[in-house]
Amino acid sequence: MNRQRGVALISVLLVLSLALLLVGGMLRSHRLLLKSSAQQLQQVQLRQLGLAGEAWAQAKLEGSAITPSGPVDLSQDWARFEPVFEVEDARLHIDIEDLSGRLNLNALLARGQIDPVTLGRWTRLLASLDLPPLVLPQVGAVKELSQLRLLPDMDGQTLRRLEPWVVLLPKEARLNINTAPQRLLMTLDGMEAEPAKALISQRAQAPYTSVQAFTNDPLLSGLGLSSHGLGVSSRWFRITVSVTHAGSRLRLASDIERNPLTGRWTVLQRRFLPISPNERP
Repeated sequence: MNRQRGVALISVLLVLSLALLLVGGMLRSHRLLLKSSAQQLQQVQLRQLGLAGEAWAQAKLEGSAITPSGPVDLSQDWARFEPVFEVEDARLHIDIEDLSGRLNLNALLARGQIDPVTLGRWTRLLASLDLPPLVLPQVGAVKELSQLRLLPDMDGQTLRRLEPWVVLLPKEARLNINTAPQRLLMTLDGMEAEPAKALISQRAQAPYTSVQAFTNDPLLSGLGLSSHGLGVSSRWFRITVSVTHAGSRLRLASDIERNPLTGRWTVLQRRFLPISPNERP
């Protein structure tokens, strides 16, 4: 009798142990599920805030009275606003960049006659970045910068060095002298550092209304600067929104274009970018 009771007690204990193990496993699974759901909800909220920031920036561009032929410069409303906002316990940092202020590589990649002026600017840009000469084969227009990795001698490190200075726009896009940074202005034939700095300081007060006004500027006297591929307007912009909320971060980069005929703005592409190490909390 005692032996039977002992066996029964052991059986009960085994059943209880198994039940506890099952309950513990279910609780762990439930906690993981809740954590995963919370993370998904957090990502959804971050994306919604990023898209809200994009919409705000696009409205800023729409209100800047940009026209197809009129100048685009850094004195306009789209380039002059407080970039940091507090929304729903979240922090948004918004940046708008004129993509025509970068060197358009599709002018070299497009099939047809080689553009020697743009080729010279490309060569000078590489030299300014301490990069070796790179020949861009005429493979046709490219839409994604990552596609350049398929080209000979174009590794990841080189592409990262180039990324802030180049863009892939339609072949006819021109370099906007009103928004191009000093490094890009110094790719113009004959341009040195001091005149480039002086031009940037001067255009902040009086943006150029035409390419002719730029090439005739006394600061460029005697350089014989070519006006080929230069412009003072743009219809392509990049909106970058960085969102911080509850310890999580997200970066959204949206390229948008203004239709020169209808004036309507269209999002060409959206990319959710990784947070760089120096941006991490």
